[in-house]
Amino acid sequence: MIQITVATKQDYTLIQQIAHQTWPETFGSILSAAQIAYMLEMMYSIPALTEQIEENGYIFLLAKDEEKYLGFAAYELFYQNLSKTKLHKIYILPEAQGKGVGKLLINRVAEIAVQNQNEVLSLNVNRNNPAINFYEKLGFTKVAEEDIPIGQGFLMEDFVMEKRLAASV
Repeated sequence: MIQITVATKQDYTLIQQIAHQTWPETFGSILSAAQIAYMLEMMYSIPALTEQIEENGYIFLLAKDEEKYLGFAAYELFYQNLSKTKLHKIYILPEAQGKGVGKLLINRVAEIAVQNQNEVLSLNVNRNNPAINFYEKLGFTKVAEEDIPIGQGFLMEDFVMEKRLAASV
């Protein structure tokens, strides 16, 4: 049985650990080691996590089975003051992938979005990330492409994918 809980300040280190375990496998064939290291520090340092949660309104969910934490998702309701929930992050430990953890987290975020009268679930995904197929199976469609400069000459080259949410998920 997988439990999903809301992360607290005490979980920041756990979020960091999961990110550091998943990113090299997720992005190792897509991004340089230097870009992975830069982005992990930019997005998962304690100050970065604090800012995301305390200032930007991100809510992190943790997925755990009986033995260990398996992954996390982070979302923001009313993204850009729209009736849209932005799934900013979703990472599942490599050994837990393919077991339904990602789907559970996305469905939980979708439920929360619907409870808050958000009509769309949106995410960005690297254009070379095989997870695109996973998102399409869950009903997401590509709606745009974005090139986002993130500093030090690095660029995030993403698809924006969205899924319309029904009144009840």
